[in-house]
Amino acid sequence: MHNAKYTMQRRSTKYKVTVTYEEINYSKSIERNNFIKFVFLKDILDFGVEKSSINGEIDSMISAIINNIRLQPFLYLILHIYLNHIQSTSQSSLNDFITMERPYFDDISPRNVSTVADEPAILKCRVRNKGNRTVSWMRKRDLHILTTNIYTYTGDQRFSILHPPGGDDWDLKIDYAQKRDSGIYECQVNTEPKINLAVSLEVNAEADNRDKITESEYYDAKAARAKILGSTEIHVKRDSTIALACSVNIHASSVTWYHGASVVDFDSQRGGISLETEKTDVGTTSRLMLTRASLRDSGNYTCVPTGAIPASVRVHVLTGEQPAAMQTSRSNIVLQTRVYLTIATSCIITFAYRYQNLIISQTASNYNMCRRR
Repeated sequence: MHNAKYTMQRRSTKYKVTVTYEEINYSKSIERNNFIKFVFLKDILDFGVEKSSINGEIDSMISAIINNIRLQPFLYLILHIYLNHIQSTSQSSLNDFITMERPYFDDISPRNVSTVADEPAILKCRVRNKGNRTVSWMRKRDLHILTTNIYTYTGDQRFSILHPPGGDDWDLKIDYAQKRDSGIYECQVNTEPKINLAVSLEVNAEADNRDKITESEYYDAKAARAKILGSTEIHVKRDSTIALACSVNIHASSVTWYHGASVVDFDSQRGGISLETEKTDVGTTSRLMLTRASLRDSGNYTCVPTGAIPASVRVHVLTGEQPAAMQTSRSNIVLQTRVYLTIATSCIITFAYRYQNLIISQTASNYNMCRRR
């Protein structure tokens, strides 16, 4: 059975009305503020009544609730109780106010966030009275919706949502922030009209901390390392698919791929880039796929897991045969040429030998014929 709770306040007297499908109960208590609060199935809406006639009050409440059909059956019960039990002796003294409890941003978080390259960036967004609304993060420069509630809508796994269950925080986290991540991000709530909170992110150049730690400390994680599956030198034809796989012997929280010195951009205009990450009992496997390979995709690709030594693979995109195959073809040509020359020479020698024997035999035959004559 669903319950609908109605809290009605009239000046200093508060009437608490609980409405179910079977019964109506009401009680009164003392309260300071003057408003009418309507509570239904976790959704909270506040309604107020203008200082006017009873009909005007009813019209005002109906106009406020009319868009929510599921609440209409209870509206008349509320008004009936209001008119018969809450109304004061003087209708003209009504002075109740309505404040609609809508979602709003708690502006205690910084609007400007800065970090250094390869460090995480957290953009905070706290939404009060969210109700059943949707909270989304949008990147302003390309109007890309990155997240909606706890779901992520980008192939770039560096982006995630930090949201404690039942909490009001919907923070956007960017792992291994890059210079290109700088810009404006908007936290949005799908109210009518929509509300948004803009946060500016600035990613500065990478800080050089190598001199602050010893070499042994830097390579202390050598037991945890990434490994490229297959050859570390790959040759592919243009317009084919580049498939790279990286295995990590620990449960890495994230795996980032670099092309040269830049993080692989899954949202670039190139398109056709995807990433799959599989976590098992023994470690993590990350697979990077690039369709429609072009010459620009050539270069060094590095798999960088969290807390482990990275691994690299070099990719060559060619318009013709792979170098190994081309080298094999050249070797075959040389070998075949040598075989053909040997056979030809042998044939010539054999032919010359047989021709010589034929000449000698013919000469001997002619000589014998001459002697018989």
